[in-house]
Amino acid sequence: MTDPNTVLFALLGGTALLLYGVRLVGEGLQRAAGARLRQILQGLSGNRLKALAVGAGVTAVLQSSSATSVMLVGFASAGLLSLRQTIGVILGADVGTTVTVQLLAFNLLAISPAIVFAGWALSALGRGAVSYVGRAILGFGFLFLGIKLISDGTVPLKDSPLFREVLGALVGQPILLLVIAAAFTALVHSSAATIGLAISLATNGLMPLEGAIPVIYGANIGTAGTALVASAGANVEARRVAVAHAAFKIAGVLLFLLFTPQFAELIRAIGGDAPRQIANAHTLFNVALAVLFLPGAGPAADIITRMIPETRRSAEGAIYLNPQVLDAPAVALGQALRETLRMGDVVVRSLRDVMPVFERDDEALMKEIIKRDDQIDRLEEDIKRYLTKLREQSLTEEQSERETALLFVVVDLEATGDVIDKQLMELAEKKIRGSHRFSKQGENEIRDLHTKVVENLELALGALASGDGSVAEKVLRHKSRISELERRYRQSHMARLKEGLKESIDTSSIHLDVLLALRQINSFATAIAYAVLGRHLPGINGNGHAEPAAASSEEAAS
Repeated sequence: MTDPNTVLFALLGGTALLLYGVRLVGEGLQRAAGARLRQILQGLSGNRLKALAVGAGVTAVLQSSSATSVMLVGFASAGLLSLRQTIGVILGADVGTTVTVQLLAFNLLAISPAIVFAGWALSALGRGAVSYVGRAILGFGFLFLGIKLISDGTVPLKDSPLFREVLGALVGQPILLLVIAAAFTALVHSSAATIGLAISLATNGLMPLEGAIPVIYGANIGTAGTALVASAGANVEARRVAVAHAAFKIAGVLLFLLFTPQFAELIRAIGGDAPRQIANAHTLFNVALAVLFLPGAGPAADIITRMIPETRRSAEGAIYLNPQVLDAPAVALGQALRETLRMGDVVVRSLRDVMPVFERDDEALMKEIIKRDDQIDRLEEDIKRYLTKLREQSLTEEQSERETALLFVVVDLEATGDVIDKQLMELAEKKIRGSHRFSKQGENEIRDLHTKVVENLELALGALASGDGSVAEKVLRHKSRISELERRYRQSHMARLKEGLKESIDTSSIHLDVLLALRQINSFATAIAYAVLGRHLPGINGNGHAEPAAASSEEAAS
């Protein structure tokens, strides 16, 4: 009599190998493809057939429709894709995930050790894309080894009356089998692993087609759970994408449940052994969903949009950062960039409002700018925390550099907000309380310097948004000109002091400190440009703020 523990450990170990293999395949191929997958998805047009093909192709590479769906949720959350653009991709992703299951149905158990060895050799000895492809091949080897382990370990169950009775009861309760499969798939984030488990049992005649079909239904519903979890806390467009994915799956399953016996007969008529029949059922189900729902993608998008209307969100904290996509670094970095640019917009708005405060002695606007600095501080904390968590993931060298650059940019933006709040607004309050007035020439000079600094900061953020090095270089060229202009205006003010001009004497300390604060802000704009270029980045002072090294010696000299 066979030890039950042996069977249990075979099931657990084989399932673990299946899951690890799916993960290795997805990670390896995703890294080998690099940024191309992001560019393909972001470049989608309204062509539904093209979107369907892209979804199938990308998922065939990622080896997981859940991964594609989570990526789509991330792009929608970052505002890069709309619901209409993603529906075709969602349906295509469901077709693409069937490639893995079709491969699992091949009887490659005898050569699986050779596949593992080949994958290990490429991943250990290769470099770059070759190494990543090797990891994917290694993952495929683990998939087949997992199936072999489960298949060999469950052979004794063929002679177990109790197991056959339990399995027969489950096959007679397709809804229960569907729910179990859906829960397991949602837990492990892989429909391929769930169906691979069914294929392993079918190899020994333990899983009839009538039992495997509800498992296929459940596995497809379970993949939607991952996207729904990823959309939690994201913006409305991301939630719509996740709901659309779930809606198509559930609607398809409900429709197919009515015709399961006929569906099983069709699969048998197509032919093949038990594993191939299960793979064919999975493929046909998802192809049928694409054919049924793709023509109605537009109306479906309208219905889901009405179901999930826009809601007013708090503008204080981060709105684009979704912790559920941290395991997809490409998507997470896109969200972090979007939030950083939003933070930059708040900083630029505050900087623009500085001159009206000085010119009109506008206390209400001054208080609004001071309050806005709290939002800037909160955004800095949210983005830094998100990027720190992202660093815990396995990042490529390029992704690690982007993460570090964004971290510096966020610190520089927060430091800019501090200069506006703690220096310029305090100077404005001092001017208002003392009822001081700048001289006409002095006010014009401050306005001119302020305008050029605002333009340079906007230029730096534009370089960050586009990743355009030529724009960043332009920021660096402007820096020296603005520094020279600040020195000239400082000398001009000193000349007015020598002439004994009353307004210049009364506002001298305020005037000179405003010029210096604007120059400091320009230095932070320069630091952002350095981050875009990936060149020597600023140091960090004891307060955690960036100190533009290139500007410090000049400012000290003046």
